[in-house]
Amino acid sequence: MEGAISENPSSSPEANAIRAVAFPNEPSTVEEKTTRPRGVELKRNLTQEDRELAAAGYEHLEAAKNAKAETSDSKVDIDEHHLPYSRLEEALGTSIDTKDASQSNGLTSDEAKARLEKYGPNVLTPPKKKSALRKFLDRLLTMFNILLMVAGVLVYILLGIDPKNNFQNTYLGAILIFVAFLNATIDYYQIQKSEAILASFLALIPPSCRVVRDGTITSTPAANLVKGDVVLVRTGDKTPADLLVFASSDLKVDNSSLTGESEPQERHGVPNGTQARPVEAENLIFNSTLVVNGEAWGIVVRTGDHTLIGQIASLTGGETGNESPLAQEISRFVTIVSTIAVSFAVIFFIVGITTVYKGKAAQTVTFAMSILVAFVPEGLPSVMTLLLTIAAKRMAKQNVLVKDLQGVETLGSVSLQTTDKTGTLTRNQMTVTNLWSGEKMYTAFQSNNDDETTSNFSLDAPGMREMVDVAALNSRVKFDNPHAKFEERTILGDATETGLTRFAGRSLGGNYDAHVKAYPKKFEVPFNSTNKWALVILDKPHESGVLTAYLKGAPERVLTRCTTYLKDGAAVPITDDFHASYEEAYNYMASRGHRVIACAQALLPAEAYPADYGFSLSDLKYPTTDYCFIGLVSLEDPPKHGVREAIGTLRQAGIKVMMVTGDHPKTAEAIARKINLIIADTKETLSAKTGRPVEEIYDDEVGAVVVHGDQIDELQGWQWDQIFAKDEIVFARTSPKHKLEIVKRAQALGHIVGVTGDGVNDAPALKKADLGIAMNMSGSDVSKEAANMILLDDNFASTVKGVAEGRQIFVNLKRSIQYTITHSTPEVIPQLLYVVVPIPAPLSAILILVIDLGFELLVALSFAWDKPETKDGLMQMIPRRPVNQQTIMSRKRRALHKSRTIVRDAETQEPIGPSRLSRFMSDLKEPFTRRFWADKLEPSNDEKLVDWKLLSYAYLEVGVIETIGSLLAYFVVFFKNGFTPSDLKTAQLAGIYFLKNSPDFTNSRGHVISGSDQVNALGQAQGIVYLSIFIMQCFNVFAVKARMSYPFGRNAVGNIWNFAGILAGACLGIFIIYTPPLHVVFGGSFHLSPLYWLIPAAFGVLILAWASLRVVLQRNSIEQSRVKEIKGLMMFPTMRTMSMRSRTK
Repeated sequence: MEGAISENPSSSPEANAIRAVAFPNEPSTVEEKTTRPRGVELKRNLTQEDRELAAAGYEHLEAAKNAKAETSDSKVDIDEHHLPYSRLEEALGTSIDTKDASQSNGLTSDEAKARLEKYGPNVLTPPKKKSALRKFLDRLLTMFNILLMVAGVLVYILLGIDPKNNFQNTYLGAILIFVAFLNATIDYYQIQKSEAILASFLALIPPSCRVVRDGTITSTPAANLVKGDVVLVRTGDKTPADLLVFASSDLKVDNSSLTGESEPQERHGVPNGTQARPVEAENLIFNSTLVVNGEAWGIVVRTGDHTLIGQIASLTGGETGNESPLAQEISRFVTIVSTIAVSFAVIFFIVGITTVYKGKAAQTVTFAMSILVAFVPEGLPSVMTLLLTIAAKRMAKQNVLVKDLQGVETLGSVSLQTTDKTGTLTRNQMTVTNLWSGEKMYTAFQSNNDDETTSNFSLDAPGMREMVDVAALNSRVKFDNPHAKFEERTILGDATETGLTRFAGRSLGGNYDAHVKAYPKKFEVPFNSTNKWALVILDKPHESGVLTAYLKGAPERVLTRCTTYLKDGAAVPITDDFHASYEEAYNYMASRGHRVIACAQALLPAEAYPADYGFSLSDLKYPTTDYCFIGLVSLEDPPKHGVREAIGTLRQAGIKVMMVTGDHPKTAEAIARKINLIIADTKETLSAKTGRPVEEIYDDEVGAVVVHGDQIDELQGWQWDQIFAKDEIVFARTSPKHKLEIVKRAQALGHIVGVTGDGVNDAPALKKADLGIAMNMSGSDVSKEAANMILLDDNFASTVKGVAEGRQIFVNLKRSIQYTITHSTPEVIPQLLYVVVPIPAPLSAILILVIDLGFELLVALSFAWDKPETKDGLMQMIPRRPVNQQTIMSRKRRALHKSRTIVRDAETQEPIGPSRLSRFMSDLKEPFTRRFWADKLEPSNDEKLVDWKLLSYAYLEVGVIETIGSLLAYFVVFFKNGFTPSDLKTAQLAGIYFLKNSPDFTNSRGHVISGSDQVNALGQAQGIVYLSIFIMQCFNVFAVKARMSYPFGRNAVGNIWNFAGILAGACLGIFIIYTPPLHVVFGGSFHLSPLYWLIPAAFGVLILAWASLRVVLQRNSIEQSRVKEIKGLMMFPTMRTMSMRSRTK
């Protein structure tokens, strides 16, 4: 029924042009040549410098686009639709009968078999995947794991050189290597589990189809189709390959998954061929598209990877997915920590071997390993993987499947969310919204957008029962299961008729089938694009006869056949006043982007039309005039439940939400205004409000823009900047290539881009995006493969929960890292004192490992269950990597400088790539240039996972407090055992004390300390250092949470898993320190008095005080990070249709 709104402004060429954006000095498009002059876009002329700066950052995209344009054969290579019927058989080597398609012979079985062997099966080549071993090795060979394994190997080398003095290394080396493999195994297991779930979604039964071979119709697997096969498709079938239609009956196909158009498209044979593009050709239907009405005979012109869907899939395969922001930051963090660890280990190895421990290589290497182990948080990779896994499980309960664990956090980092319209924001289901009859408007869809005079739909209202009769009885839909309950059936048919039938069924309650059977059809004229109306005559008695005619179709066509209109149950002559009221009602519906259908009836008198009257289509023996106009009904593909609030919440979180659709600009804008995506004026709406011509409206006067896809290929860099500078953006009539281009342009400006979509046409953009989100139920297999995340219930509103979860998991990861690396300072500085002063080692390497892999691992993991500090606090903050004019210009200046340093060919001006040697030398010199440090030190609002604030807190602030606390406890314990600090230095320099067989030591006060007392004193000292770090870290658990609120509020202490981790760590620490058999491996002493615990406890209180002071100092900067209130957002719920909720009497 799409022809039924041919006069709707949204369907006219003029309306199409109106939605386009005009730019100065831009090559004209076809539409604009015929509509209006060039508009003014800027209040000033761009200088050459401005243009160069605007183009900066896009050069790599332009170069790639030009290269593809020159070398690519990937444009749809189907050309058979140009051929007339007379040449089809010869071109495709098959046998068809264009006059009677059922008599076609098709290919012979032998020829089909030969072609199948030659060209292969009709299946898409699956994307290449890494082997299980390769995936595991990728996770094993990370920087952290390599450091751990190298350290483990070095420890065993020492053990081989000197087994007696390196006995502890037996356990140390094994633990280090085991932890590396454990990290890799946990990560690999989680990835494999997600992939297995996805595989279960994609494991579908291979489809079959009806094909003609040797003159006989048979059912054969779609995979066995070959070029030249003759195929029959009917309502409800999925097209098995790309077909050229040569015979059809009322054929309509749903191309939404390929083009984004929500309306079914009419397709039919064209005897002389067509010169249109393949996607728009009236005689082509494509693989995977659904036949929603009629049937057709077609010849297979492309199979497998050569089909249109195959070419789009190959476009997806050609795009490499971006590394997630979290992966980039983890890599950066690993590089920083590894560099620090290796540097300190090497430096202090050299210091030790050349000074205090001269000639004692094994002892010094052991010390260097201790430094390395202290700096590298061995358990952190596992903790981060488990934190993300726990978050992914929470999201799974919200029907969000995460394929890539790091995608959990990426969703929280998104600064620009692009989304398809059809099936993503809307239901892809035409729904009755408004009805107008008897000069009164009714609503069947509670959208809160209707006037106060609009009444709710009721079957008892005047004219409504007749409207429902037209919807139910003038219909050609079919059901997949006619015996099921009405609401459980799948309706097969045209989208408009499906929407009308759904409305009628719910209005009639459980009486739909009985109602239709009660009034059998006597005659009908199906809808066609010429008449633009459909007629049915029923055996439905009335006062003057037994037959009733119902007419529905394009309003202007139906109205011309009417002489009266229905008002309060009576036929009233049509007047000028009625025409004015009709125009007002029509514009009310059409201006909202709705499809408008008119309904009329004729109560046929028995004298002229008896029950046995012989109606005939050929000689027009049926009533064509004197109808009674019942009213208008409007339908739309409405927003999904919760979409409006979801987009409003995303915008309040500082995320720019942008619609990218293949649908009509007018329809796209109408939906965008209903769902908080557009609030401000576009040039066109401002022109309508003010009466000023569009071309006189400046760009900075409006806050929204609707861009037509035809312009995208011609946009220059500064024009892209202008578009992305708007807060509200809609791209309409876009192709898959356009969607991909939009994502790349946004990323070039620094945006972290999320893409939501369900169709094949969304797949390339889904893969290129930083986070691709596909739909499960309505999504294509190609889109699910390309995406990082899948919404299992197709609910876009789940993305809001995902963003909140992603932002919280980033905070939790940051807390976990901040907590974990804080203990590095109290581990490393005592080790340095061991070398530089020297003093007896306050911690052994094995005890450091117990800290990292013992209580630290458990407590760090407990942060996964942390709740937000304040209600909705994180969802009112700007994204952690905000994109604004300042950040964009900074990126462009760097890109412009880089482009000016590129060496180009003198003739072609093509860039000449540097050699590996010159690139290496350039990278080597770069840190010594002024620009390098200017870029590094440039102020930024980005919040990184590991930034200088975090490192300062961990290493210089709380780390130093913990170091002082643990060393004070260390020296106090030694002092109580007879050793002053100078005694410790003297004993350690001698190198013969603190062993079981050590000689007696006489301290500075003249007291003699035996060897066993020395060992006991060292055990107590090392034990209190271990316990001091643990006790102070217990306070640090709550201190790291203090950002917006103090560390002792309900939210700070509300996570019971923190206390569970602390309890487990306490049990482990006491067990290790106070259990004599373990002293052989770990050291420690059961003689250590618990009174010494008060020292680190006091420093723990100091840590909380310092954290509270930080909250006060950072309060202003946090307030500046909040998103300013957006005026005009509609945060009331997106209501469901009234007809779904109210079963009228």
